[in-house]
Amino acid sequence: MNKNQLVTGIHHVTAIAGSSQKNLEFYAGILGLRLVKKTVNFDANSVYHLYYGDETGTPGSIMTFFPYEGLKHGRQGKGMLNTTAFSVPLASLDYWLERLKRFGIAHKPPVERFEGELAVYLEDTDGLGLELIFNDKDDRKGDAHAIRGFYSVEIWEEGYERTAGLLTTQLDHVLIAEKGNRFRFAAKDKPGNYVDLVCMPDSLKGLSGSGTVHHIAFTTPDGDAQTDIRQKVTGMGLNATPILDRKYFKSIYFREPGGVLFEVATALPGFSVDEPAAHLGEQLMLPAWLEPQRTTLESQLAPIHIDLSAYK
Repeated sequence: MNKNQLVTGIHHVTAIAGSSQKNLEFYAGILGLRLVKKTVNFDANSVYHLYYGDETGTPGSIMTFFPYEGLKHGRQGKGMLNTTAFSVPLASLDYWLERLKRFGIAHKPPVERFEGELAVYLEDTDGLGLELIFNDKDDRKGDAHAIRGFYSVEIWEEGYERTAGLLTTQLDHVLIAEKGNRFRFAAKDKPGNYVDLVCMPDSLKGLSGSGTVHHIAFTTPDGDAQTDIRQKVTGMGLNATPILDRKYFKSIYFREPGGVLFEVATALPGFSVDEPAAHLGEQLMLPAWLEPQRTTLESQLAPIHIDLSAYK
């Protein structure tokens, strides 16, 4: 990585869910991710904000959700991030195919997309598009069959050129592969950082709802780098928010030319800022400005729990 690089890869992906309990059972249970933070949506604090990831919630491993009970399903389509892919060891292919079968998760047969990667498409309980990418390129640590973090994301666009221009000129990405209507970009050529732009001009426009992605966040090292990025994207005419304090990172948001909401989030301070690493995700954590409302908020949130032994 270039020491002057302002964007270093994917930080997190945030999606919209229906049932918070079913969401917990799917991601912490079936997929085996760790619930690293249980808080509320800071912008709509009557709903949870659930964060899943590796043991410490490392950037590049974090999948987060706003669960709205009873929300109508959205629709995949252009102008939307439609598939989030997780990285798993190639040797664990049979394990995962059997695990998906065991828990009744419908999935497509493995297909080779680019050399050295086998993709298995599936959906969560809300219909959110997911993939497991089996590969030998990921050097992140984990148990034999464990998800290592993200592998890639797939964004459908009317045309890829303007979004590609934003990624390459402002967000430190380079084009590293292409195949048919798929163009792959990355801030660094390693699993967890791939952004696939797929030209889908004949697709219907995506519609927000449960089972759709709300935004993708990219990692920036610190506040100074974040300020530089904000100046760059506003300089090209994009409407970026002010820097917002999300407690576990600071963020700016803007829409890329195809309509997908992009966030740029700082790598620190991280998820252990308000609870010990050994106990991440065990309690409802609130920022200081919401603590006076804790009793009210807890009364609005349905209790969620999981017996992980049922998913061993």
